[in-house]
Amino acid sequence: MNTTSPAPAPVASKGLRAGILDLGDSVMLGLASTAPVYSLAATLGLIVAVNGNYTPQILVLGFIPVLFIAFAFRELNSAMPDCGTTFIWARRTFGPWAGWLGGWGVALAGVVVLANLAQIAGQYLWLLVGDGSLASNKWLVTGTGVLFIAFMTYVNHRGIRLGEHVQRALTYVQYISLGIFALAVIIRIAGGPGEGQAFDLEWFNPVGAFGDPGAVVHGTLLALFIYWGWDTCLALNEETENPTTTPGRGAVISAFVLVAIYVSGALLVMMYATVGSEGIGLGNEANKSDVFLAMKDVVLGPWGWLIVLAVLASVLSSTQTTILPTARGTLSMGVHGALPPRFGKVHERYQTPGFSTLTMGGAAIAYYVAMSILSENLLTDSISAISLFIAFYYALTGFACVWFFRTTLRESAGALWLRGILPLLGALMLTAAFFVSAVQMWDPGYGDSQIFGIGGAFVSGVVLLGLGVVLAIVCRFAPATRGYFTGTGIAGTPGTGLHNAGTPSAEESAGA
Repeated sequence: MNTTSPAPAPVASKGLRAGILDLGDSVMLGLASTAPVYSLAATLGLIVAVNGNYTPQILVLGFIPVLFIAFAFRELNSAMPDCGTTFIWARRTFGPWAGWLGGWGVALAGVVVLANLAQIAGQYLWLLVGDGSLASNKWLVTGTGVLFIAFMTYVNHRGIRLGEHVQRALTYVQYISLGIFALAVIIRIAGGPGEGQAFDLEWFNPVGAFGDPGAVVHGTLLALFIYWGWDTCLALNEETENPTTTPGRGAVISAFVLVAIYVSGALLVMMYATVGSEGIGLGNEANKSDVFLAMKDVVLGPWGWLIVLAVLASVLSSTQTTILPTARGTLSMGVHGALPPRFGKVHERYQTPGFSTLTMGGAAIAYYVAMSILSENLLTDSISAISLFIAFYYALTGFACVWFFRTTLRESAGALWLRGILPLLGALMLTAAFFVSAVQMWDPGYGDSQIFGIGGAFVSGVVLLGLGVVLAIVCRFAPATRGYFTGTGIAGTPGTGLHNAGTPSAEESAGA
């Protein structure tokens, strides 16, 4: 039995601008992709609704599978640094079909969430204008959202350095605004005895939290969504210094910073607003969709617009960084022959995935406009289905890590835990989350829409995942992509150094 760790594969150049990002940039992009300010604002009330004061514990529980999968991403990236991430890792571990569907899961989650981000960005921009009534104008909001996607697609198309500058500016805006909000909450807690509720260690008691297992599962699934996005830094591995190590470190650091932001933010808001059902209480049905919006005037008074600005900056930041991994994922699929060659082209001047970036932006706009016209309720429910897509490709990555490194797990305790036990546990947790979430979404009362007596979230999720299977079958028989599935075509173009799509690479042979 081979017990030698697979040597890191050389990063075959696709034409991207190598080495432009450092560890700090990687962490920043990982954090920005999760839209932490918006995620906390939009999700905290929903978690409180089912878990009450145990919400901080739920946020910790939701972090556990994410951390385990972050280790899987790090280990796989160390052996196979490729901007296709899950696509390339699943293909080299389980074969072309698993790889194609893994890439579809990444792209699908990105396109669907971009529609949601566009909707929120449009609403929050107009909340800053006048009395905010323009935010209720459906077509004005939709048009604004389309423009935001188009602008961020243009930024990403023009180059990674321009995108990084825009990202840094948006990050400063959202965190400075959030910091001011948090400081104001702390001052009010310290200066207002009798208001709010005191901190209680019971909030972190897992025994108490599991008093209602159904609530724990529901809350953990919501927490899974708010953590999603840190893997963006892995998709930019070929544009990062030391691509085999820096992106993985950035992913793990991002994950730990996120849990700190979410738990500390939840604690502050809970202590001041309480989980009650009156006024600004987090249990108030009217506040569930955005707890910060409900609190802004009480906490900041005439400066309440700052938290609106923070959420807007957070959403715009995530819009840009969501396009990055989806475009690079399809770039890798094009280079390796899983998609038509045009997807594998890099813009000669800007050194970005030109066609892939424009295609992903266009697909997001088309999906957003179509859902807005068909049904805003269906749009909302399709957003809920994102948890299915996330759980699918995260779990696939975890299983790929365990199987790829299966012959090296006896090398050391670190190898056993970081390549085997933890990724496997994370994958199993997320597989369970996938099926539990699907069962919940089947209920017609789960979301805001239903189709043939079934929850709209379940239908949209299954239809979109099923579309990936259909497209994979089409690519299997299409002349341009047939070779990827049969192993008879060459992935990439001459001079790239990429091996034959059907021939095991050196690192595959080492892991077999």
